[in-house]
Amino acid sequence: MASGEIPVKVWDVPVRLFHWLLVLLFAFMLVSGRIKGDWMVWHMRSGYAILALVLFRILWGFAGSSYARFSSFLAGPAACLGFAKKLLARAPAPSAGHNPLGGWMVLVLLVALLVQAGTGLFANDDILNEGPLASLVTKAMSDRLTSMHHLNLKLLLVLAVVHLLAVGYHALVMKENLIGAMFTGVKHLPGDAAAGSAPARFASPWLALVLLLVAAFAVFLIVNRPF
Repeated sequence: MASGEIPVKVWDVPVRLFHWLLVLLFAFMLVSGRIKGDWMVWHMRSGYAILALVLFRILWGFAGSSYARFSSFLAGPAACLGFAKKLLARAPAPSAGHNPLGGWMVLVLLVALLVQAGTGLFANDDILNEGPLASLVTKAMSDRLTSMHHLNLKLLLVLAVVHLLAVGYHALVMKENLIGAMFTGVKHLPGDAAAGSAPARFASPWLALVLLLVAAFAVFLIVNRPF
């Protein structure tokens, strides 16, 4: 921590667990999808888990802690442009929660992951495996959604690279440790930035657990169609 910086608790446990579980599941999905064969069963299961996590994060974006809410980090065009200019000028631009550009990256990633998991439910590999909802559509539609599934994966990989580059830029150029903050939940901000930040209101972890169970149950119903 640099001299004059103040530790500020920003990220709650649900947000941090969501982030790192998503990283692990996405990596596993990539590996299992490339190996194929018997691994496709686990590939699909990891997709169900990702879908449950994304649904949870959407719910938490409305009911969660202060800096987890969409209303706290989806900024307008002027704020995004102003922040981008500061980044290019290497001017200090500390932010307690997600910065204006990072906030929109979160939303884009969530939508892309939702598309990836959703299309996977209807996809097929023309051999042995198909998504649990593939039988609800025609083979031609399943093939189109499979193509979209593969194309969207390329978009996700591009977004992941952009995300990593942005984190690296913040670490090396802006001297802002975003990775450490996502482990500890604490950001170290200059005194004026810390003083100007609204105190975080942390939602109950029990609420997070309930919302996660709701999301998981919704995925269970989608996949198994018990009714």
